[in-house]
This record gives sequence, structure tokens and C-alpha cells, in this order.
Amino acid sequence: MALSCAWIGLGVMGFPMAGHLAAKGGADVTVYNRSSAKAEKWTGAHKGGRAATPAAAAKNADFVFACVGNDDDLREVTIGENGAFHGMKKGAIFVDHTTASADVARELAAEAEKRGFGFVDAPVSGGQAGAENGLLTVMCGGDEATYAKAEPLIMSYARMSKLLGPAGSGQLAKMCNQIAIAGLVQGLAECVQFGMKAGLNMEDVIAVISKGAAGSWQMENRHKTMIAGKFDFGFAANWMRKDLGICLDEANRNGALLPVTALVDQFYAEVQKMGGGRWDTSSLIARLTR
Repeated sequence: MALSCAWIGLGVMGFPMAGHLAAKGGADVTVYNRSSAKAEKWTGAHKGGRAATPAAAAKNADFVFACVGNDDDLREVTIGENGAFHGMKKGAIFVDHTTASADVARELAAEAEKRGFGFVDAPVSGGQAGAENGLLTVMCGGDEATYAKAEPLIMSYARMSKLLGPAGSGQLAKMCNQIAIAGLVQGLAECVQFGMKAGLNMEDVIAVISKGAAGSWQMENRHKTMIAGKFDFGFAANWMRKDLGICLDEANRNGALLPVTALVDQFYAEVQKMGGGRWDTSSLIARLTR
């Protein structure tokens, strides 16, 4: 008998992830989205049903997955009026793929435990392309037994998933991911801008240096967009600022020093002021070439 699953949030990430869950996870999937048109579009493309509220979607589900915008959105679809937590049965498992704070993950994990079901915080990396191709990296927090039950379903849209500690650990690991990316993208932007100013053919330069110590995913996948000045290919600057804000807030609490992250956060603020909030993260070069 197929597992019963609910999926809450059908944005650029959630839509394809839920599709992989239905196609490869062997699950019966019911979806909820704030915009019913998006849910209708999903059920037109994939096998599954849709529900009018998160609570209705979660009713009798063995697993409930969410991928929404931020802490407030997450609270609304879980413990808010008509939230999924009100519909979940004892023994079920809630898997949250939202990039949110570690605090909200711990808060919801404690609430789930009170209500008799499991919780895994499981933010992802890999962007829209990773979601569409089922090749995401998933960073998880929770207890081992709960995670072990959820992992086979998570792997229907992931190439890597790992439990990294108790509730909140997934979110903390995602912060590490975004901190590392921030400096890399700025370094790449400066590299490309410098090379262009120096009169070099940057496609040729990148072909060489990407095979050495300077190589990175960002270099391989974002140098072309920087050279072309086209920024419609990935994770938006608005969302990166949200994520870096979470990182900086956590650093203020735990005493970590993030000088480069704080600086790059302000560079993205400049990109936003240029009208580039929806541009992808490689748009850091735009503030250097304006």
C-alpha cells in the first residue's frame, strides 16, 4: 500500500520536488498551495490531489512536506489556523524544506513532539535546476529514527541527504552553505570584472583557472551569466538577502565573526536598490560594472 503524503508550498522548488515525490517516491501525494491555481497546475501535470488548507492536506498523511518562504510562512502553514499540525495524525512525520531559522525549527520540533509526531528540518541546496532534476543536497536536523523513515522519500528528489544533528542542525548547516557561497560569488564577480577591464577573454581565462585551485561550482555555472550581464538563471538576490540575514542573526547569538558575509549582504542590498531583487545571485557583478 502506497504511503500517503502531503506537500505544502509549490514554488519554484516545491513544485518539481513534489512531482518527483509522486513519480519516484511511490507515494500518494496531496498538495496545498496558497495560490490554488498553482495547485491545480500541479495536479494537471502529476498524479495526485489537492486540498483547500494545509490541515486538510495533512489529514491522515504518513508524511507531510513543506517548502515555503520564511519563518512566518512556516508558522502559518503549521501551527496557524488551518495549519498542517492541526490535521496530522500521531506517528506521522513532518519534513520542512524551507530555509528558515534554527529557532523556528526547534520550536516546531518541540510542538510536533507534544502532539505525537516527528519533525525533520531539511533545507536544500541546488537551486531550481537541482529541484527540477531531482539532484538536491539536503541538510537535516532531527532524531535518527525519524530521519531514517523520511530519508527514502527525500532521496526521490535528492542526490545527497544527511542527518547532521538534533532539530535545528539542518538550518545551521544551510547557513554554513550560504556563508560559503556569499564570498565565492563576490570573488568570482571581482575576478570576471578585473579580467574584462584588463582586456582578457574571460571565457578562455575561466576555462583555464576553473581546472585549478580557483575552481568551484559557482565558477563553472555562473561565470557565463556574469560575462553576459544576464541574471535570470537561479536563486534570487532577494532570497539570498533573507538567508544571509538569518546567518548574521545566528552569528550575533553564537559569537561567530562573519565580516565577509556582512559585507556581501550589503552588496546585495545595493543590487536590490538597482532594481535587481529578482536577479540571480551572480548579479553581484552588476554593482561593479554599472
